[in-house]
Amino acid sequence: MTARAADRSRYNRATAHLDAPVAVVDLEAFDANAADLVRRAGGKPVRVASKSVRCRALLERVLARPGFAGIMSFTLAESLWLARAGFDDVLLAYPSADRSAYAELAADPKLAAAVTVMVDDHAQLEFIDAARAGGTEEIRVCLELDTSLRMLGGRIRIGALRSPLRSPAQLAELARSVERRPGFRLVGLMAYEGHVAGVGDSVAGRPFRSRAVRLMQAAARRELAVRRAEVVRAVRAVAPGLEFVNGGGTGSVQHTAAEAAVTEIAAGSGLFVPRLFDNYTSFTGRPAALFAQPVVRRPGVGVVTVLGGGYPASGAAGPDRLPVPYLPEGLRYDPQEGPGEVQTPLLGAPADDLLIGDKVWFRHAKAGELCERFDELRLIEGDRITATVPTYRGEGHAFL
Repeated sequence: MTARAADRSRYNRATAHLDAPVAVVDLEAFDANAADLVRRAGGKPVRVASKSVRCRALLERVLARPGFAGIMSFTLAESLWLARAGFDDVLLAYPSADRSAYAELAADPKLAAAVTVMVDDHAQLEFIDAARAGGTEEIRVCLELDTSLRMLGGRIRIGALRSPLRSPAQLAELARSVERRPGFRLVGLMAYEGHVAGVGDSVAGRPFRSRAVRLMQAAARRELAVRRAEVVRAVRAVAPGLEFVNGGGTGSVQHTAAEAAVTEIAAGSGLFVPRLFDNYTSFTGRPAALFAQPVVRRPGVGVVTVLGGGYPASGAAGPDRLPVPYLPEGLRYDPQEGPGEVQTPLLGAPADDLLIGDKVWFRHAKAGELCERFDELRLIEGDRITATVPTYRGEGHAFL
């Protein structure tokens, strides 16, 4: 029996009493992935990206482990919710335009002490001040650096369109604005190199593209390491009390951690290891989060149909954004239909061994987005469910 077949047997035994659809997290794989992130971080703390987990119980589990410290959140409303739940170090990774949430933040000492907001524009500071609604608490601020790789005099740009702040002078200027402005305190700097951390460099069947990605990423790491150190020096000259410099992501943990200027690493997808993280040479993780759909039809030889399953991930549309049938091995989509809103035909020899009601296990393309489809995660140890925990959705929250 292959390792994957053994996993299928375990998951089927653990969920035999449950009807699909059902989502599970294999805790042995989750914990092993967490340990690997800490190992790769080389002694620097790992801040957990909540968008990749979206389950409070699992955030608590990983933050209880040595080597993890703090949360990187994705909306201000989520940040306040987490802070009220007892998480005392929440870094909002994206600027917000949520006026009511800023008013809550500025009015509550506990929230203001726990939450740090992201800024990359003078106008955002004006927006926050206008939204205070009389709140006087000091707002903790983090600045974001544009990490994109520019080549040929800027005519070629590789990297996410995030912050407009690129040079040490630009970051230092905004740092001075924060320091001079009453009611704000500059505490951090963030630089997320998504073109390194979030792009696989070993895509099956595409050796030339994989080689090109590796060359691009090597060049990007070299350029960014120099520029990030210069930016940190410039910002620290303005704000000597800077508490943290955050960088990295699951795919670049060990490379970013090697930079002396970086004090902490961000990672989250590496806990669940969705299918987009299969294509890396820098690490190998264990799939920890899966969902099962039930067989509801047998249209013919070599074909079964499961209920639903059309759960595409965000990003530029393409086959890599689709879930992948994982267990039993050997199933594939019908190219004329793909994963559907209410039904998904699956082709392949394993289909002939599946009966009505049997489970087919899938892996989502990205990490936390799976939790937007399910109210609960069943936590599996060995071949038993040892806990059932709510996702954000199960707690009544859809923050985006």
